[in-house]
Amino acid sequence: MEGVTKLSVEQIQPPTYGNLITILSIDGGGIRGLIPAAIIEFLESHLQELDGDDARLADYFDVISGTSTGGLVTAMLAAPDQNNRPLFAAKDIKPFYLEHCPKIFTQHRGIGGMMLAKVMRSLGGPKYDGKYLHEVVRQKLGDIKLNETITNIVIPTFDIKTLQPIIFSSYQIKKTPCLNAKLSDICISTSAAPTYLPAHSFINKDEEAGKEEEFNLIDGGVCANNPALVAMNEVTKQIINQSPDFFPIKPLEYGRFLIISIGTGTAKNEEKFNAQMAAKWGLLDWLTHSGSNPLIDVFTQSSGDMVDFHLSAVTQALHSEDNYLRIQDDTLTGIDSSVDIATEENLKKLCQIGENLLKKPVSRVNLENGHFEPLKSGETNEDALKRLAKILSQERRLREMRSPHTSRGRKNRHLA
Repeated sequence: MEGVTKLSVEQIQPPTYGNLITILSIDGGGIRGLIPAAIIEFLESHLQELDGDDARLADYFDVISGTSTGGLVTAMLAAPDQNNRPLFAAKDIKPFYLEHCPKIFTQHRGIGGMMLAKVMRSLGGPKYDGKYLHEVVRQKLGDIKLNETITNIVIPTFDIKTLQPIIFSSYQIKKTPCLNAKLSDICISTSAAPTYLPAHSFINKDEEAGKEEEFNLIDGGVCANNPALVAMNEVTKQIINQSPDFFPIKPLEYGRFLIISIGTGTAKNEEKFNAQMAAKWGLLDWLTHSGSNPLIDVFTQSSGDMVDFHLSAVTQALHSEDNYLRIQDDTLTGIDSSVDIATEENLKKLCQIGENLLKKPVSRVNLENGHFEPLKSGETNEDALKRLAKILSQERRLREMRSPHTSRGRKNRHLA
C-alpha cells in the first residue's frame, strides 16, 4: 500500500484498544485440512501485501481456534520460534500435510484392499496406531506449552473418562493451571478420532499448587467439530468476568466480532445415505459403510452445522453478517470426502478443491431449509477475504496507535 508504513512485528494488542474482537476458526476433518490450508495461505498472503512480508495470521486474530486437524493447524500458526515469531507461516501448512499425511494414514495398494484392511483392523482397534503422528507433532512443537503461544488459542477435546468436553484455552490457564499442557499433547488429543486414531492420556502438573490432573482425551470433533462458537464463549466469559482486555466493550455486541470460520468440506450434497439403508444397519454398518464412517460423519457434521446456524441467525438478526464469513464446500463426493485416504492423487485433489473454493461465491446457510446457498451479491470467497484483510489490518493499526504498550502508541501520546 502506497503511503502506509509497514507494521512492526509487535504482538497483537488486546481488543480494549480497538473496535473489534477477531476470531479465526478451523474445523476438523483429517486430511481435508488441506482445504482450509489453501484459504489461510491466501488470507495471509494478502495481509502481507498490506503490511509486509513478516505479517502472520497470529498478528491479527485475538483467538485462533481449531478442532482435530484444525487444532493442529491452530497450534502451528500460534506456536513461537526462537525469535518469538510464529513457528509456521500459513504457506507452510500445505507442504506439511503433503509430506506427513501419507505416513500418518498409511495406505495399502488399491482402494478395495485399503478399505478391507482398514475394516479388519478397526474390528480390533483403531485403523492407525498414531505413532508417526505423535512423533512428528512432538518433533515440530517440542515442549512448547499453551501459555507460550503468540496469540490466544482455543482447542476442544473430549475426556472419555469423565464424559465431558475439555477446552484447552489460553484464557483459562490462569484460573486452571493444569490446562497449561504441551501443545503436542493437546494436538494429539484433539486429533484422536474414534476408530481412526487411539485415545491419548497424559498427566499435567500445576507446579505452584503441587497438584496434577490426568486427562483421557479423544477428538474434539465429538463435541465441537466447528469450534467458532467455543472460541466466542471463551471471549464472552472474559467479558463477563470484566477482564481489563475486554472491559471497555461491554455490553457485548455481536457486531464487534469479526469471525472467519473455515470448513474442511462435506459430502452433504452427495446424499449417499437414506433412511431405508440405515434402517437395516447394525453396529458394523454404522461404523464403516461404503468406505466411510456414517456415525462419525453424522455427529461431526451436525455439530458443525448447528454452530453455523446459530452464528448466521444471530449475525443476520443484528445486521452484522458482513463480519461473519463461513467458507465451506458441501459438494465433495466419493474419496474426496474421506478423512484418511492419503494417496498422492487425493491429496493433490484436496489442494485443488481449496483453490477452487476461493473462486466460488460467498455462501450462507438458508435458515429455512439448511442449504448452503450463494449470496446474490456475487462476492467470491477471495473477494471477501481481501475485504476482511483490510479490516484486520486497520484494526491492528488502530490498536497499535492507542496502546500504551507499543512504540507507535507511546509516540502518539508523546506528540499529543
